[in-house]
Amino acid sequence: MYMADDAIIHAVKLYTAEWVVLTGGEPALWIDSDFIHLLKRATGKKIAIETNGTVPLPRDIDWVTVSPKIGISGEVELPLAVDYADEIKVVDVGQPLENYFNLPCKGDKTLMYLQPCYVEDKQQREANRLRTLQRVLADPRWTLSVQLHRYLGIP
Repeated sequence: MYMADDAIIHAVKLYTAEWVVLTGGEPALWIDSDFIHLLKRATGKKIAIETNGTVPLPRDIDWVTVSPKIGISGEVELPLAVDYADEIKVVDVGQPLENYFNLPCKGDKTLMYLQPCYVEDKQQREANRLRTLQRVLADPRWTLSVQLHRYLGIP
């Protein structure tokens, strides 16, 4: 669904949160520096984005989360176009993990999160959770994370 900039600003102003998080689909496909400047100026809020990293970002975003899709079996690997990330969030499907530490957007202070892959099947979901927990415990460079919206039943 398309929303005009003024409608987005109006909707954002309804909330007292200090941050606006751009997410869902690939938000970098529809934003630019003009939109980010307008949103910041009109709302006074900080801007964060969760992106797959395949589209360059405007420089004035306050927090960048990259959730790369590389290494996930069955998906096309797309080249990263983002050169900076405050955090990298990876969904664990059993793939090799070392290459995530070599992504060009990872800096010395980039936070690294590993999330178990949520699936409907309860047994497989539990197996995924246990595998991810073991991987995080075995490698202190990772911090455990979850796709909380999945566990809360939010699509």
